[in-house]
Amino acid sequence: MPKAACPRHGRQHPCTCAMGNIYRFIEPVLLMMLKERGHSYGYELSESLAEYSLTDARIERAALYRTLRALEQNGHVKSAWDTETHGPARRVYSLTDKGETHLLEWAEVMGRLGEAMRAFSKRASKSDGLS
Repeated sequence: MPKAACPRHGRQHPCTCAMGNIYRFIEPVLLMMLKERGHSYGYELSESLAEYSLTDARIERAALYRTLRALEQNGHVKSAWDTETHGPARRVYSLTDKGETHLLEWAEVMGRLGEAMRAFSKRASKSDGLS
């Protein structure tokens, strides 16, 4: 998650260097889920990860909760205890305005990453092998 300017790219645009967890894409998936749902419990989020997943990597629940805590510490997500429902209290998460902005940063980064991956794939598929 961006905390300061990237030493390689400065502040010109968000970059993968500062985004963290890019290989699993946990953070942008959680941000998107919360944007679309408005709010959700951790368990509900973990049950729905597969439908939003960007990779085939399995996202462990521990990683999900670690990411939610980090997003909350950075002001991208807020949470509160729901004590109104039957059973034990549950923590409900929602996206903040700062989180919406962070999701847009992820969209930009992932768009550039997608373009780079398409170009790489195209170049690699044209390769005749080693010369």
